[in-house]
Amino acid sequence: MSDHEPREMQALRQLEQLVRHLGEELATFRRRAIQAEGKLKSFESSTPSGDLFAIQQAAQLQRENDELRARIAFATDRTRGFLEQVRFLRQQAARPVTNSGSDG
Repeated sequence: MSDHEPREMQALRQLEQLVRHLGEELATFRRRAIQAEGKLKSFESSTPSGDLFAIQQAAQLQRENDELRARIAFATDRTRGFLEQVRFLRQQAARPVTNSGSDG
């Protein structure tokens, strides 16, 4: 808007950008987790039970999947926190400014 935009509104816009970015990152993590699960299921269904290499690959994919799930949970928590901050800032911005007359 203008150079005189209140700091709260600037902070709100920055926070909204962060929340948007976290949402995109969360979607990426989810896609990767789904892909890892698909690979794991594919390996499990197509390999004999005694194939050590396949078992090691499946274990590695499971670890990657677990890591991605942890990252998704972290990003989800951070996104929720940012959304709470956005809601608070919007409430504060919507309140009328009153001057109580006691500035000293």
